[in-house]
Amino acid sequence: MAAATSQAIHFDDLGLSPIALDLGFFQIRWYSLAYFGGVLLGWWYFAKLTEKGGSPISKDNIDDFIIYAVLGIILGGRLGYCIFYNPELFLTPIKVLQMWNGGMSFHGGVIGVSIALFIFCKQKGLSLIRVADYLACVYPIGHILGRFANFVNGELWGKPTDVSWAIIFPDADNLPRHPSQLYEAGLEGVAIFMILFYMFWRTDARNRPGLLVGTFAILSAVARFGVEFFREPDEGVNGLLGMSMGQVLTIPMIFFGLYFLITSKKRAV
Repeated sequence: MAAATSQAIHFDDLGLSPIALDLGFFQIRWYSLAYFGGVLLGWWYFAKLTEKGGSPISKDNIDDFIIYAVLGIILGGRLGYCIFYNPELFLTPIKVLQMWNGGMSFHGGVIGVSIALFIFCKQKGLSLIRVADYLACVYPIGHILGRFANFVNGELWGKPTDVSWAIIFPDADNLPRHPSQLYEAGLEGVAIFMILFYMFWRTDARNRPGLLVGTFAILSAVARFGVEFFREPDEGVNGLLGMSMGQVLTIPMIFFGLYFLITSKKRAV
């Protein structure tokens, strides 16, 4: 480990800063831009998906839904973090609003967007499962940008390691660690996006309601479960049966995904 420490990449040498623009009286952070960019790119890609014949949602409805989605991501992601990882924050309610204090939860964001989608589809009379399929193809975009922002912030680092690409994060300790933020961006973001991209544009998956969202749930769960072996567990957060909290939360996603995969053929349109 001593040899690995001497050869590891020092995060400070990468020249990264959590602040994208500093005007003195006002700062714009990469983390904020990641959410903003994720919403804009997701909005654009969602609209592109509707250009394929037989879309269950119109472009006008997407414009309306974006407000629901943003609220679902922010409220679900933040509340999910507080509930699953740091419930003590509820003792000081103002800290719940301080999203820089601990951050957001991927699983909470998924739950938040799912609730927002349910409410929206019910109000508009849309097919929940079919719209969810389209949204599943979009969701990884935000995840990619969010995890890159975590890396730029030098947070949510991985466990100590002696691999050649290990990084010493200044806010952790002097040990070389896995850049698990990049693992998540690659596996839970890029890889899943490409798989769903192929399924949507090159196969008839969009005509089997539940197939895309089921695939998304299973792939996300498997990827997160695997990355958790390299990710430093949240301090003071206990999982179950030797699993981390992140791994425990993937179990419902797997059952959810399997259900929609198995039953998707019955819903073929």
